[in-house]
Amino acid sequence: VDVLNDFIGLGKTTTNKVRETLKEFLLSGEDSLWAKSAIFLIPKKAITLHLPIRIGDYTDFYSSEAHARNVGKMFRDPENALLPNWKHLPVAYHGRASSIFVSGKNFKRPKGQICADETLGPTFTPSLRLDFELEMATVIGKSTEIGDSISTEKAEEYVFGFLLFNDWSARDIQKWEYVPLGPFLSKNFFSSVSPWIVCLEALEPFREEAPAQTPEVLPYLKEKKRRNFNIHLEVYLQTNHGKTKLISESNFSNMYWTVAQQIAHHTVGGCNINIGDLMASGTISGELPTSFGSMLEITNGGKNPILMEDGSKRAFIEDGDTIMIKGFAEKDGIRVGFGEVRNTVLPI
Repeated sequence: VDVLNDFIGLGKTTTNKVRETLKEFLLSGEDSLWAKSAIFLIPKKAITLHLPIRIGDYTDFYSSEAHARNVGKMFRDPENALLPNWKHLPVAYHGRASSIFVSGKNFKRPKGQICADETLGPTFTPSLRLDFELEMATVIGKSTEIGDSISTEKAEEYVFGFLLFNDWSARDIQKWEYVPLGPFLSKNFFSSVSPWIVCLEALEPFREEAPAQTPEVLPYLKEKKRRNFNIHLEVYLQTNHGKTKLISESNFSNMYWTVAQQIAHHTVGGCNINIGDLMASGTISGELPTSFGSMLEITNGGKNPILMEDGSKRAFIEDGDTIMIKGFAEKDGIRVGFGEVRNTVLPI
């Protein structure tokens, strides 16, 4: 079996027992047990990591208020950056599951229609504004039937764990195509995830209160306990000359809409979900410029390029560049790592 779907489908009673057994073994320190472990412990350098789940469906949310405001200021009225619906529901779109790949898979920038001047019409060209989006993805661990809906109170029963997620985006293609039905070719060419799934239960020590919501949300989105996860996130840009720069530090706690609210809204109309489905968070940006989760925000739409250590500048991602997203949760001497998701843009 090369994916975890069947294992996840055994249910939390079983998967949590396996997790606790492995945890006890790894922390035991008994030489005899470690000697016996040679049959199933393999050196990290000797393995190739694969996509951990079979993804049936993928939904991408838009749940960071700072990100939504930053983008709204660029593309709409700066005085009314958020659309009227944004604080009433978790905005999302359905993405393309077949073009989600694991860390280490490289790709070429997409081609599509770009329109710099509507009076002249569009041209067909490779994207000139290739971007990353710093995200997390929820792995669904329990299926529902069509017509079922999940409350915010029960939502986490349907969460197996979380991955790092990079929602690669072509900003120039996106700008021309997204009205009236949202992104299409600008998002479906490639997305990437980390190979390690961190179980929900492993993140219990890292919960924290989520921000208050104003105006008050509708009853089906209300939560008795509004909680996010304190997960530190980093983004690095590496040029084809090997020069690396930390370009963003954010946190999964920068979410206005929680995972529970995302699941409740996704299913309130009766949409069924399945084991292995992914629900991405949307770009996770904080209030400070150092915590912005995309090149679009970091460079203010390309107007303020990043200066790299080799003297080159980056307004957006260029051929040969590598983006690395890393994440971990840490508190009271306990640290849980998410590994990394790393991808390089190949020359066309």
